[in-house]
Amino acid sequence: MITRRDALMGAAAAALASPALAESKVQPLKSLAAQKGLVFGSAVGAGPPGSLTGSFEDARYRAILADECGVLVPENELKWYVLRPAEKTFAFERADRIAAFAAEHGAGLRGHTLLWHHPQWFPAWLKDYDFGAKPAARVEAMLAEHIDRVCAHYPQIYSWDVVNETVDPADGALRRTVFSDAMGGVEPVLDASFHLARKAAPKARLVYNDYMSWEVGNEKHRHGVLKLLEGFRKRNVPVDALGIQSHIGAENADSFTGFGRPQEKEWRAFVDEAVGMGYDLALTEFDVHDKGLPVDFAARDAAVAAYGKAYLDLMLSYRQTRELLAWGMVDKYSWLQNQWLRQDKAPKRPTLYDDAYAPKPLRQAVAQALRDAPAR
Repeated sequence: MITRRDALMGAAAAALASPALAESKVQPLKSLAAQKGLVFGSAVGAGPPGSLTGSFEDARYRAILADECGVLVPENELKWYVLRPAEKTFAFERADRIAAFAAEHGAGLRGHTLLWHHPQWFPAWLKDYDFGAKPAARVEAMLAEHIDRVCAHYPQIYSWDVVNETVDPADGALRRTVFSDAMGGVEPVLDASFHLARKAAPKARLVYNDYMSWEVGNEKHRHGVLKLLEGFRKRNVPVDALGIQSHIGAENADSFTGFGRPQEKEWRAFVDEAVGMGYDLALTEFDVHDKGLPVDFAARDAAVAAYGKAYLDLMLSYRQTRELLAWGMVDKYSWLQNQWLRQDKAPKRPTLYDDAYAPKPLRQAVAQALRDAPAR
């Protein structure tokens, strides 16, 4: 029996073998995206050379970015735990280097993130911070100082993940942090962040970003995100778009050994509800986790490409989708290399280029998806 998923994967695989796809290799992805009114780009990390977070230090990696990307996203450099090592310190140097490279090569710069509202990712000095006699006022002042300073430092950023990952996938509830405890609830923190961001960056697209996905197991997460989006609209919070991270493929769990189990009907209903509220869409962190696939490169790459193409075809069919951003371009620098290891301990192949800096079938799949997408 041929299932809907089999049909999707088969059609995608057939598309990858088309003559048009071979031609797409000579066109940069940023050009293919621009032809459809989209932007294509990637995250890049300016961490220690040779580390997973140090892709920017690799000249061959920078060449791929310059060739393929119309937008660059600092992977970690604008997160509080990197940017704010101490209360009075703003460490802009790493992000500045990425910003300068983007400007040199005519690429846009995207901001990630003004507030990662997850207690695990707060800097150490903030986790036990004393907010004093008027804690709510102190939190708002701290948020204002941070958002004003960062937005003023990077006025060229056209799109900001203002808030990242505040919905707990386990139950769909909003995550508590020291900020929300001090302000008496999560919503006041989130609302203040977006209002402050609108004031500090009035021309930027303001995004709520999260990792709910189309696979089985994300139902509660999706529900929680929709409740959050609905609340933003009811409270007139200036949120322009939903950032869908698009880390697809294998589940992010040590115990998971399979591959993607999409819920296309339920996923479409989720996306329809979001755009029905007036939100644009951004695919902000695209990669395809290949944890449970065979070790054989050819088979693994073909499955990753077909799965990625099916997902992108669906998401790019929405004209509200404005951005397609990869979470890294070369396998060896992928954040997935040291997370949820394969049982055979083999390196993963979740990105568009392999460790020899050669384009893979997933790169071809992205190109074909952009060709097939309707114009915005």
